[in-house]
Amino acid sequence: QVQLVESGGGLVQAGGSLRLSCAASGGTFSSDAMGWFRQAPGKEREFVARVSRIGLRYYADSVKGRFTIARDNANNTVYLQMNSLKLEDTAAYYCAASRRPFGSRSYDEYDYWGQGTQVTVSR
Repeated sequence: QVQLVESGGGLVQAGGSLRLSCAASGGTFSSDAMGWFRQAPGKEREFVARVSRIGLRYYADSVKGRFTIARDNANNTVYLQMNSLKLEDTAAYYCAASRRPFGSRSYDEYDYWGQGTQVTVSR
């Protein structure tokens, strides 16, 4: 059973940066595509970024150029570097693992989820 644990969330001013981490255990990390999603109060969970088994990266238009996803297979960890944060980036951020080699933008195509970490961007 794959377990995912996110960390790195917090309170940051607009324009600032945060780096989220997601540590995976219990599976074969290098075989999974990894994704980050977020969910703000009253809104649906939305795709943020994903990285395929072989390191191909995909982003939501809303974060392209500001966020970077990266995976470290040696340490079973995926990161989300978030720069130039905006108020609208405020949300709970979730890490997810998919057995599909390229992952997906759809949250229902992920097999395992972390518990989430809160990111709050203030003025």
